[in-house]
Amino acid sequence: MEIIADLHVHSRYARATSSNLSIENLEKYARIKGLGLLGTGDFQHPEHRKEIDEKLTEDENGILRTVNGFPFIWQTEISFMYTQGGKGRAIHLVIFAPNGKIADEITEYLKSKGRVDYDGRPIFGISCKDFVKDMKEIDDKIEIIPAHCMTPWFGLFGSKKGFDSLQECFEEQTKHIYAIESGISADPQMLWRFKEKVNVVSFSDCHSFWPWRIGRESTIFEIPELTYDNIIKVIRTGQGLKATIETPPAYGRYHWDGHRNCNFSCGPEKTKQLNKICPVCKKPLIVGVDYRVEEIAKEDANYKPENAKKFYTLLPLHELIALQSNSGMSSQKVWKIYNEIIEKFKNEFNVLLNATKEQMFGKEINEKLVELILKNREGKIRIKPGYDGEYGVALLEEQKKLF
Repeated sequence: MEIIADLHVHSRYARATSSNLSIENLEKYARIKGLGLLGTGDFQHPEHRKEIDEKLTEDENGILRTVNGFPFIWQTEISFMYTQGGKGRAIHLVIFAPNGKIADEITEYLKSKGRVDYDGRPIFGISCKDFVKDMKEIDDKIEIIPAHCMTPWFGLFGSKKGFDSLQECFEEQTKHIYAIESGISADPQMLWRFKEKVNVVSFSDCHSFWPWRIGRESTIFEIPELTYDNIIKVIRTGQGLKATIETPPAYGRYHWDGHRNCNFSCGPEKTKQLNKICPVCKKPLIVGVDYRVEEIAKEDANYKPENAKKFYTLLPLHELIALQSNSGMSSQKVWKIYNEIIEKFKNEFNVLLNATKEQMFGKEINEKLVELILKNREGKIRIKPGYDGEYGVALLEEQKKLF
């Protein structure tokens, strides 16, 4: 069976998240998106844990299901802030648990280190290597994945408080790290250049349930049946990891270098000329992912390992409709067009990945929008790169008629 999964989400109890981020809304919009599996998000938070227990039922394979049968796995994200190698570090890790009992043991461990009730993504002063060691002593089936690994502030390879390699961060515990999460500002092509012996997975880290957030980055699994063990086997071995779905790296909030408050951004070459100093305020620039990749890459930009997995580069459908109609992404006009398309094609990924030009014209989709959908599938939509917390901006160019 083939499943498109988003295994890094949050609850309403995490900072900067939607107050309506409920299990029901996650299920509703996951189905609209075309997802077949979600993470629970924030399982250690006491209030969210109550919601999980009330609304999800766990089976013998570690899969939790809603009353309508939609599946989840136990998942959370933890922030680690500590000093290693004479430098302050700040790293986010995604954690999967094989069942509720082990999720409880992880929660009790975290409680012994600090509070778990003030944020869905709590902060602890534990080193990543010590945390991995402690998790493996609880249960080897616990999976730890560095989250959005390239972001400057909280990514494993981030320019501000990250490391130059997995080995530098995890030391002897590196053997327990099987995958890294690409994040919105990076893609597998960039991460292959580091020559780390790990798989690349992609999940959204969504803070709301809207279709332009949930599943915007996801992973396509091919497994014999849906069990926790089968999902983890794919993550660890790469066998059955069919592909990842990525947003264009330039769409991410930290792709280029710059200062949001100075309204200044630039690419790596300009940053080098400026000696990493902002020409507006004369303070150090926030160095983004594109620059950071070049700093630590071991191979050139065209490098592709023998075991490289396929990846799709896609903007969300809402973004395309907003671009074509010159409307706000959450406007009534965009929602109307979006809902009409979903009614005709069942879910968003069917449109973004599978629908042919003829099928879309047969369903009376606007010609210019069809062209954008096809260009999106080919990764040919131009984007003004994001920087210092600002998302990239898709740009509309003159379009030729299809016929």
